[in-house]
Amino acid sequence: MEDQLAAARREIADLREALERHAREAKVSSGQLARYAADLRETFKQERARSQELKASYRATVRALANAVEARDAYTGKHAERVAAFGLELAREVGLPSVDSPEMEFGFLLHDIGKVAVPDAILFKASQLTGEEYALIKKHPVTGWDILRGIEFLGDAKLVVRHHHERWDGAGYPDGLAGEAIPHAARVFAVADTLDALTTDRPYRTGSSWTHARATITACAGTQFDPQVVDALERIPDATFEMLRASVA
Repeated sequence: MEDQLAAARREIADLREALERHAREAKVSSGQLARYAADLRETFKQERARSQELKASYRATVRALANAVEARDAYTGKHAERVAAFGLELAREVGLPSVDSPEMEFGFLLHDIGKVAVPDAILFKASQLTGEEYALIKKHPVTGWDILRGIEFLGDAKLVVRHHHERWDGAGYPDGLAGEAIPHAARVFAVADTLDALTTDRPYRTGSSWTHARATITACAGTQFDPQVVDALERIPDATFEMLRASVA
């Protein structure tokens, strides 16, 4: 009987020791996990900070490029920024999933970068262009595409640069794309670009009213412009565009 009691006591002691050992190991493991979690949080914070710095650097670079293009023409100052603001608002109304990606904004800002290859004498010619001169200007989307082709962080922004002069009916350039074959962001841009062009003062004319600009764009739905984008334009009040214009003035 005493032998059985002694054996039971040993088993209980062994069990208590095993429990204490597991508790100590669990405590150490928990501490290690806490340290690992803290290290991961710190690493994530550092990576996020670097990512934000990188994105800010990309955005500053793109805006500098856009400003360099627009510096050639004092009368279109901040056109790219206004079109980007209008275009992003339209893209949200259309429901494009990529609207929060910086690539779309970059494409809007850099749409005319290919015009750096067009001589000032042609670009700012007051009289009617010759056929050869117009053909040269029509090359600027492809020129812009070529300039940006190797810049990886621009991604699909380059599609806007190449295709912002395509038309819904296929009569645009440079590739004669039609309908939904035109990248969606480029279709949005086309409407935003025309809206800004019509409502901005130029040396040879005064900018039109929002009402007149909307009517002009609506008349071209299904030919020059994607009808769904035009419908989205009609759902955005004039006050919103006024606010956006003022924000980049």
